[in-house]
Amino acid sequence: QPTTNSQKPTANNRMSTTATDPRYPIGKYLAKESYSSEEVITFIQRIASTPVRMEQAIQGLSITQLDTPYREGGWTIRQVVHHVADSHMNAYIRVKWALTESSPTIKAYDEKAWAETPENSADPALSISLIKSLHAKWVALLTNLSPTDLKKDFVHPATNRIANLAQMTGMYAWHGDHHIAHITTLRERMNW
Repeated sequence: QPTTNSQKPTANNRMSTTATDPRYPIGKYLAKESYSSEEVITFIQRIASTPVRMEQAIQGLSITQLDTPYREGGWTIRQVVHHVADSHMNAYIRVKWALTESSPTIKAYDEKAWAETPENSADPALSISLIKSLHAKWVALLTNLSPTDLKKDFVHPATNRIANLAQMTGMYAWHGDHHIAHITTLRERMNW
């Protein structure tokens, strides 16, 4: 179920209502303490649909349009697509760590520095292909997690906050929607 900037927050996608802030066109993600199995299924469906929705969001854009920042001082559309691939690779690995270790402290990464590495000047179709394969494997994993598995957690070293896999699944469902909205809202503003 795609989330657009016109949707209101629901129990499945708790977001703050800062939709006028171009950094957060669908609002900031606000995690709940726990999620029902139905909510987790919805999150997984959103993660599953992210690759196709991302590909549709950039379809037909010129090189100049791909190299346009989604907001003043923000990443270009090209960088946004490559960032989603980088971020979701890290997320997949974090799920694997949480499943195979006891409350591991994950490895953080500097997403701004990652957005500047040389391969991020490549055609975003490269990352779309990666996102498609990655999400297929990630969804296969998430779909088969038990309620006990979804309670497994990890510690983020930058914040020392503990996140369980149900919360993480919700956050990455939001994350894909969030970055797709960066692209679609720019296209709307620019009438592309």
